[in-house]
Amino acid sequence: MTTTTAAPLLQVRNLRKHYISPKRWLRPARPAIQAVDGVSFSVARGETLSLVGESGCGKTTTAKSVMRLVEPTSGSVQLEGEELLTLSANEMRLRRRQLQIIFQDPYASLNPRLTASDIVAEPMRNFSNFGTGTAAERRERVQWLFSRVGLRPEAAKKFPHEFSGGQRQRLGIARALALNPKLIVCDEPVSALDVSVQAQVVNLLMDLQAEFGIAYLFVAHDLAVVRHISHRVAVMYLGHIVEIADRDTLFSAPRHPYTEILLSAVPVPNPRTPARRMLLQGDPPSPANPPSGCRFHTRCPMAQAVCKEQVPELTERPSSSNGGHWVACHFR
Repeated sequence: MTTTTAAPLLQVRNLRKHYISPKRWLRPARPAIQAVDGVSFSVARGETLSLVGESGCGKTTTAKSVMRLVEPTSGSVQLEGEELLTLSANEMRLRRRQLQIIFQDPYASLNPRLTASDIVAEPMRNFSNFGTGTAAERRERVQWLFSRVGLRPEAAKKFPHEFSGGQRQRLGIARALALNPKLIVCDEPVSALDVSVQAQVVNLLMDLQAEFGIAYLFVAHDLAVVRHISHRVAVMYLGHIVEIADRDTLFSAPRHPYTEILLSAVPVPNPRTPARRMLLQGDPPSPANPPSGCRFHTRCPMAQAVCKEQVPELTERPSSSNGGHWVACHFR
């Protein structure tokens, strides 16, 4: 599923994360929660791949598993060809210079006891033995990062509670940029912000990508934001990826029934345009007891007997897209 002939920056294969409940005395063992079950994708250098899907589908768990903020159950995560899941804790700590994250809540992810300048300088201090410069050079870089993300120099002495939500997220972006990473995981970075501020932060992320060639793994549920920022989009349902395509192809010609239903829920900005709303029947199955075969067959309007028996493989379909169009469906 590589988008170019060059080796991808990030390669994820058959990633799984199952949460196993601890055994309790005189209580039967509970089945494992299959939050992520066999996810595969790649991210090229300077590319934005977005993970979308309804709440609980495994988007954030996938992103955190790539970062090893939660330890995956099995699978492979390679950054520039190096396997991350076999690294020790100390080795993984060193690799985090190239792999940073922007969290969803810009307040909870910032240390309330540190000033803004200390928050941005902290990653550089943590790696001061690996060429991150002297104290004076780090102060100079903090000032440059503040100006680059749109924060005033006098804000350096403020604490997180003195900033607005958008300013806190800009502070989180500056912290993520401090070590010149090659990949940034964005875990719903604008969902907690006002709409006007969302646009500013998204445009800032795009400008930084164009300037520094950063790749993004962008987790989101707002499809308008996804359409604006993405190069490719991966659609997740109940721990599986059901479709991957470039942005324009996925939004104009989706193939998987779940993707079609998901896109039909996007509000139409023109009130004169009739909306083709497709209702998704039923509730999502439990990840602790997923359906057999295709996990979407219990809610799919196209489901047939084969869907209950066989798991559809994520395979490439004919497409005019350079990046390919991958779908996990027996009939699409």
